[in-house]
Amino acid sequence: MNVSVIGTGYVGLVTGACFSEFGVQVTCVDQDRTKIEMLSRGESPIYEPGLEELVVRNTRAGRLAFTTDSAEAIRSALVIFIAVGTPPAEDGSTDLSYVEAVARDIGRNLDGYKVVVTKSTVPVGTALRVRQWIGEELATRGEDIHFSVASNPEFLREGAAIGDFMRPDRVVIGADEGDEHARAIMKDLYRPLYLNETPFVVTNIATAELAKYAANAFLATKISFINEMANLCEEIGGDVQGVARAMGLDRRIGPKFLHAGPGYGGSCFPKDTLSAAHFAREVGSQPEIVEAVIRVNAAQRQRMVDKIAEALGAPLAERRVAVLGLSFKPETDDIRDAPAIDIIRGLREQGVSVRAFDPVAMSAARKALPDVELCEDAYAACEGADAVVIVTEWNQFRMLDLERLKESLRQPLMLDLRNIYDPSPLERAGFRYVSVGR
Repeated sequence: MNVSVIGTGYVGLVTGACFSEFGVQVTCVDQDRTKIEMLSRGESPIYEPGLEELVVRNTRAGRLAFTTDSAEAIRSALVIFIAVGTPPAEDGSTDLSYVEAVARDIGRNLDGYKVVVTKSTVPVGTALRVRQWIGEELATRGEDIHFSVASNPEFLREGAAIGDFMRPDRVVIGADEGDEHARAIMKDLYRPLYLNETPFVVTNIATAELAKYAANAFLATKISFINEMANLCEEIGGDVQGVARAMGLDRRIGPKFLHAGPGYGGSCFPKDTLSAAHFAREVGSQPEIVEAVIRVNAAQRQRMVDKIAEALGAPLAERRVAVLGLSFKPETDDIRDAPAIDIIRGLREQGVSVRAFDPVAMSAARKALPDVELCEDAYAACEGADAVVIVTEWNQFRMLDLERLKESLRQPLMLDLRNIYDPSPLERAGFRYVSVGR
C-alpha cells in the first residue's frame, strides 16, 4: 500500500516514519525545501528520541521518501494523510487555512479513488469541509471522482511518540456511515497493530474528531485540578503529593497527570482546550469545565511568577535567577506554550534578570527569549544567581551537585516548580527550598 503524508511537522513525520517501519511505502510531503533536503539526508528537524534513527533506516531501505512535489505524491497514494499545522487564532478557534490548502491541492490532483485522512487535530466538522473543498476543485476541473474522507486522530506524546505509535492504547478510525471500503483500507493499514490486539475504535467521523479533544481536555482537567489542590495545600499545610497518591491509588482515577506544577503547555493541550471551548460555543453548548481549566492554567503560571518574586524579595530589579528547563516537558525541544517562557517573561517584566539552560531547547529559546542569557549547563546558569528555579523536570536536574550549586549561587535558594526533590536533603544541605503544594 502506498501512503502519502502531507506535512512533516511533529505529527506528520512521526506518522510517516512509523508507517514505513511497518513496511508501508510512504512519501512525506512538505513545501519547505530546506526541511525536505535535511530529511532526505537522514537529519530530523525536530528532537524526538528514536525518530532520526527511524528516518535513516527506512530511507535507506527505500520505504520512506521525502519530496516537495505534492501532485505526484497525491497521485501515487491510496491513502493521503493531512498532517499540517492547525494553529490557534486569537479568538481560540482553529486556523484551518493549511488544511484547506492541502484539501484543494488534493482536489486539483485527484486521479482516482483515494482515502483522504485528517491526522491533524481539527474541530468537529472539518472532515466535511475537507470533502467540500476537494469537491469544489473537482467541479472546477469538470471531474466526478469518487473518494473517501476519514478521521484518524493522533494520540502521540512528545518525547514518547515512537512508542505511542508502535504500542498505542487505541487506534481511532472515523469514516462515513456505510463507507466500509474506507474502513477496510484504514484497518488494513493498521493491521500490524490489530494483530497485536491493540483496541480499535471504529466509529463515525464526528465521534473520531471529538475523541481527541475529549481526551486532551480531560487530561488538562486533571492537571488543573491537582494544581488547585496544591494551592489549597499551601494554605492549610497539606502535602499535594500525598493527596495525589491517595487519589491515584483509586483505580477509577489513576495516578497519571496528577503532578502539581506550573501548569500544562506544549502544542496540544493549550490549543485543543481553547479550540474545544470555541467550537462547543459555536454549536450552542457551554463548555463550563473546559473554560475553567483554561482559566486555572493561566492563573497557575502567574502564581509561579508571584511565588518566585516573593522568595526573592525586593528590590526585584536587582535580582537574578537561573531557570533550568525551557521546553514544555522533558525529552522534547518544543517550547510552544511552555510554562517556562511565560514565567521568564513575567519575571523580566518585574525587572528580574534571567539566565537559563535546557538540554535540547536552546535553539528555539534563543528566538523566543532574546533578552535572556542562555548558558552551557545548569551550573553556569546558576553562577551569581540569587535563586535556581526548576521549571522542566529533565532527568539531569534530579541529581544536581548541591555543594557545587551553593558555590555558584549568591544565596542557597531553590524553587522546585516540579517537586522533583525531597525537601529534607535540600534543607540539610543549607538550602531554602520552595516547592509547589508542599
